[in-house]
Amino acid sequence: MSPPIYQKMAVIGCGLIGSSMIRAARAAGAVGEVAVFDASEAARARIVALGYADRVADSAADACRGADLVVFAVPPMAMGEAARAAAPGIAAGVTVTDVGSVKAAIAAALIAALPDALVIPGHPIAGTEQSGPDAGFAELFQNRWTILTPQAQVQAPYQAADDTPYQVAVERLTDFWTALGANVELMDAAHHDLVLAVTSHLPHLIAYTIVGAAADLEGVTRGEVMKYSAGGFRDFTRIAASDPTMWRDVFLTNKDAVLEVLGRFTEDLQAMSRAIRWGEGDKLFDQFSRTREIRRGIIAAGQESAAPNFGRDVRTTETPDTKSQ
Repeated sequence: MSPPIYQKMAVIGCGLIGSSMIRAARAAGAVGEVAVFDASEAARARIVALGYADRVADSAADACRGADLVVFAVPPMAMGEAARAAAPGIAAGVTVTDVGSVKAAIAAALIAALPDALVIPGHPIAGTEQSGPDAGFAELFQNRWTILTPQAQVQAPYQAADDTPYQVAVERLTDFWTALGANVELMDAAHHDLVLAVTSHLPHLIAYTIVGAAADLEGVTRGEVMKYSAGGFRDFTRIAASDPTMWRDVFLTNKDAVLEVLGRFTEDLQAMSRAIRWGEGDKLFDQFSRTREIRRGIIAAGQESAAPNFGRDVRTTETPDTKSQ
């Protein structure tokens, strides 16, 4: 059996993604030892009961001591504080990554708090609407994309060039995610944030809005909304069940990209409204046909199942747009 890629992995924050990383890394033999810290005392107790970490520490710094990989799996706006708390336990040259859905703001927070670490921001595009230490499972990252956003300018002596410690660390972290079953892509952080604003953040914003509007609609009772939910609305409720803390942080830390995409969406929605108002069936048909082909392309790429979503087993058919940490 091959030696582990990292001798010790410290995970700060152990919800869906953090606990899934631990399970997947153990199943793949990618780590030797795992230490965990979670700010919730109840979560720490649950992790002890579940037994998938070698050690559950009482502080972030304690969990990180001796680690050669540190993973921050906390909500975006908590990254800076978590990194500062962990800093006393993180040695110079240790690889530090995260799993957040926003990259530019998180990269800045981690680098500011950990100037001597090799900070390589990351984002596994996988998840379910579940959260907490019990939610994770080893198969979560299979055939899903993980985006790494290496920094163009990093602190000396870790310049991001070929054969430097930083580049070697990027390659090592890529090997780690590949061992967990993921496909790895390197991307500029700002471009990542724009892409995810389209593919993940705006859909969540729409889902939260539609479900809230349905609940508040005069003349329709909450019982009727639940009883007569069609498949489309059920899918929106699944997305809208995602971790509210994390998604609040996503919108606030990626607001520029989200607002840019939201403006374009608003214009397109107004165009659809005009087509309905004026009975322009050809425009509606053309738009629906084009978007159906996009759906078919996602299925063909192996990023979704063609099966109806309602009642599916998320452990085998999870979608990447409901990520919780």
